[in-house]
Amino acid sequence: MAYFHGAYNAEQDTSLTVPIRGGAGLPVVFGTAPIHLAKDPSKAVNTPLLCYSFQECAQAAGYSDDFKSFTLCQSVDAGFRVFNVAPIILVNVLDPGKPAHVQAYEAEEVPVRDGQAVYTKPYVLLDSLEVKSGETVLSAESDYTSAHDNDGNVAVLLLSQAAQDAEALTISAKGLNPSGVTREDIVGGVDSVTGRETGLELVRQIYPKLGMVPGQLLAPGWSGDPVVAAALQAKTEALNGVFECTCLLDIPTEGENGAAVYTEVKAAKEKLGASSTHAAALWPMVAVGDKIYNYSAVFAALTAYTDASNGDVPYESPSNKDLRITATVLADGTEVVLDQQQANDALNANGIITAINQEGLRSWGNSTAAYPATTDPKDRWLAVRRFFNWDGNNFIRTYFQKVDRPGNTRLIQSIVDSQNVIGNGYVAREYCAGYRTEFRSGENPVTNLLDGHLTVHTFLAPFIPAEYLENIREYDVTALEAVLTGGS
Repeated sequence: MAYFHGAYNAEQDTSLTVPIRGGAGLPVVFGTAPIHLAKDPSKAVNTPLLCYSFQECAQAAGYSDDFKSFTLCQSVDAGFRVFNVAPIILVNVLDPGKPAHVQAYEAEEVPVRDGQAVYTKPYVLLDSLEVKSGETVLSAESDYTSAHDNDGNVAVLLLSQAAQDAEALTISAKGLNPSGVTREDIVGGVDSVTGRETGLELVRQIYPKLGMVPGQLLAPGWSGDPVVAAALQAKTEALNGVFECTCLLDIPTEGENGAAVYTEVKAAKEKLGASSTHAAALWPMVAVGDKIYNYSAVFAALTAYTDASNGDVPYESPSNKDLRITATVLADGTEVVLDQQQANDALNANGIITAINQEGLRSWGNSTAAYPATTDPKDRWLAVRRFFNWDGNNFIRTYFQKVDRPGNTRLIQSIVDSQNVIGNGYVAREYCAGYRTEFRSGENPVTNLLDGHLTVHTFLAPFIPAEYLENIREYDVTALEAVLTGGS
């Protein structure tokens, strides 16, 4: 054994980089989580879980690379491992209190080796374990402790001598059943007796509970269902009666309503009902190595990362940005290879965002799902729509404190002046081309004033993405003539 005498150095691995933070593109994700691995599963059902790190997500809702069974994990992985951006809000609808969401395992004999028994049933809820030695029911924490190992099995560590002396244990339990979750669970509702909200209805709670306004709503693995897509689109406007956000919809890559080739995507978008000015329609799926994600999970992380990298102002489009993926794929893993013309003519032209390999796989597309039915700049361009949402939400949060004050000229002027100072800052930083706020007498008739209704009018012009760059080239005859003949 070494004998230490002197001064020494030691090194340890570098800690994970702290995620960059932003709120403009705050993702709110609905789906299923492996809550059997959570620190407290009872607190992880139908409630908004705000997380600032991968570790927080794993503790609050559990984590698994089984993205099909546990759809929320796609966004956790994309957000913290692919882009390293925070925060994220998770809403898990997999509820052990619902009979369809659990499965009961019959008692089976498990051998004891080295004071431990390994129970191999999947997704086991630890508080449902019943452990027997012969006919004797063992007590948790006094006779044994249990925990999930890295393979998802339950390791039962025996504490009491009587338990350790057993050659085998009889174990029964209940486990989660992710396949029992339906689109109705994602859409959710309000219990008529208790008033308890579930699923997408929980988006209402985010601002009053967390003081944050959603930036993006998504449900990877579920938004390809027309009912879920309709519910997501409906939730993007008048949140809490006043706020706005966008949603991300995955066009399916399989099934009778899906599209396995790019020429079928337009029809699949129409079957999905993706048409809102506050929605982005995405196709196909994406992969990082052998992990397959719904595109919405990665696109939401990319969007949040782009916003956070720009001072948390959503003025820049996520299009033509590195997706940090290795392939675009169908649900079965079949690779999809689109060139620019295919992506432009079949997808972008129909309001669909995709990805192309242009010296690396990049997001490709700037339009909302409403295009080409609408060409109004604030509704056609996703970046412009998001800036309008963000600016409007900021106005409400900034001036709510002035509500109910005397409606005199001082109040009006303070709002107009303050907002113009803010707008001038946006213009100076080239977040937008112009921004001004006015109080117009024509928009404030005396009947409105008597009713306590004051109106200001803001003109704003976020920059349109430079989607089409053209270089006009012409043969210069005079240059040739000057070189060969010496002419002027």
